[in-house]
Amino acid sequence: MFELIFLGTSASAPSVHRGLSSQVVIHEEHRFLIDCGEGTQRQILISGLGFKRLNRILITHSHLDHILGLAGLLSTFMRWETIERLEIYGGKTTLERIYDLLFGVVLRGNRPPMELHLIPITAGRFFETERFTITAVPIQHRSADSFGYLFEEKPRRPFLNEKAEALGVPPGPWRRELVQGKSVTLPDGRLIYPDQVLGEERRGTRIVHIGDVGRTDNLVEVCQDVDALVIEATYLEAEAQMAAQFSHLTAAQAAQLAVAINAGQLILTHISRRYRERDVLQEACAIFPNTVVARDFDWFQIRHGIPIKRQNLLKNPLPFDLEPSGEE
Repeated sequence: MFELIFLGTSASAPSVHRGLSSQVVIHEEHRFLIDCGEGTQRQILISGLGFKRLNRILITHSHLDHILGLAGLLSTFMRWETIERLEIYGGKTTLERIYDLLFGVVLRGNRPPMELHLIPITAGRFFETERFTITAVPIQHRSADSFGYLFEEKPRRPFLNEKAEALGVPPGPWRRELVQGKSVTLPDGRLIYPDQVLGEERRGTRIVHIGDVGRTDNLVEVCQDVDALVIEATYLEAEAQMAAQFSHLTAAQAAQLAVAINAGQLILTHISRRYRERDVLQEACAIFPNTVVARDFDWFQIRHGIPIKRQNLLKNPLPFDLEPSGEE
């Protein structure tokens, strides 16, 4: 299971109700901030997420509306919050720009308040735990070294509690080791094998986050069968030529990709102030009905084979029949 929180969902510039691009992906104790638009540290405070364990940042590309918030975030860490280590992942040219921003503007010869590591990535898997992996997906956009991020839980065999009960396997370390695929000897001397209490292997949850992107045909294979596709919808089809000029997608093109990869859910973000939210949603839903347009502070719980849960973290969120951008 992954949790996904949208901190900023606007394209290029903030609007009345949308901040600049930033999302948090959570898997158990792990947190990943994807992009860090201007004002992200304030959005973190409003959301109630806090800064603890927010020590890994994945950057999609080097454009300012996706990285300027790093300056404010580092400043916050310098004065108010403390973490021991901060890792920022991105393409080589993206990290060069981030280095100039952080070390040339914010720090200016001072030491960072924590271990600060800028970690270059290339296409392929770059992060792995016992439970899940993250793969960098090359993206075609105006900025060099652009990447999307594919989060994948590893396949697992479910523990069959009823079989364990029938065999008299007591709770505790015996069951834990069986889940890990190890045989155990019970207190009464019997040897129990994992196959006796584990079911058939099931695939884990898969979500992919694509930032600004101008081409999708090269994403079909790597994104196939994801449970959720998070992707930009900066333009509508009426301005498809402008979308192509600036290497962005229309809502219809995002929906066509969702169809091509057999996505479980399409979540649109990076919404321009020029459009009404309902028009973006209508265009995408005509092609891929299982579509939502994300709003700031939306929380999603994504689990393979189970309908996605959605709620807003604000105590008094806007009614869903209003236009969140405030633009007419």
